[in-house]
Amino acid sequence: MRGAKGVSDRAHTAASALKPGDIDWKKLFEEDGVRWFHTGGIFAALSESTAMLTIEAMKAARKAGTVISYDLNYRPSLWKSNGGKEHAREVNREIAKYVDVMIGNEEDFTAALGFDVEGLEKSVTGLDSSSYKKMILKAAEKYPGFKAVATTLRDVKSAGFNDWSALLYYKDNFYQSAQRNNLEIYDRVGGGDSFAAGLIYGFLTGLSPEECVNYGAAHGALAMTTPGDTSMASLEEVKKLASGGSARVDR
Repeated sequence: MRGAKGVSDRAHTAASALKPGDIDWKKLFEEDGVRWFHTGGIFAALSESTAMLTIEAMKAARKAGTVISYDLNYRPSLWKSNGGKEHAREVNREIAKYVDVMIGNEEDFTAALGFDVEGLEKSVTGLDSSSYKKMILKAAEKYPGFKAVATTLRDVKSAGFNDWSALLYYKDNFYQSAQRNNLEIYDRVGGGDSFAAGLIYGFLTGLSPEECVNYGAAHGALAMTTPGDTSMASLEEVKKLASGGSARVDR
């Protein structure tokens, strides 16, 4: 029953020293034609300058018509020496003004933006999707710029077994992925990032909202069966699992 522990270990990295003016966003978004810009709360929490750089990038992306997605990724260990939860909310609420697609889990929306999930236990067990839908509707009302809101639903039974699914709100409708109970976890790091990647892939390739959330959930599930936070899953594996495939051997 030992809980998983994550260590960000980003102090003194080149990324943490980035500041406004370091990157030519106009070239990327207006000249090179980047279609989608994605970043998240871990990068914004690394330093005061990375939070400012995030906002600078989003302003440039919005001007160019580039889609902006943001994974809240609240990490208490990164914010504790940087103003704590109060400052995290201040930064993330400002960033949220520029976001088209907001992504996060139950703790992210509560800690980083201040939206409570009704009836959620402190241990974050026994997830009820109807409570999440109410929370998402509040977020969408507060930030009308959100074109889509997505959240992963993880019920941690133990470090080795989690129930896993995802929820997408898009154009006034909710779409829920397939529910995977007792998903066997090899390494849970990267599950959320891989969900975001699958979701973004779906939108960029013109899949339906239902397919988008299922690609995201399938990719996240597969990432947690491999070590580290970098996905080792192929597109074919994601497609197979998202369409209802099983763990049966493929010879």
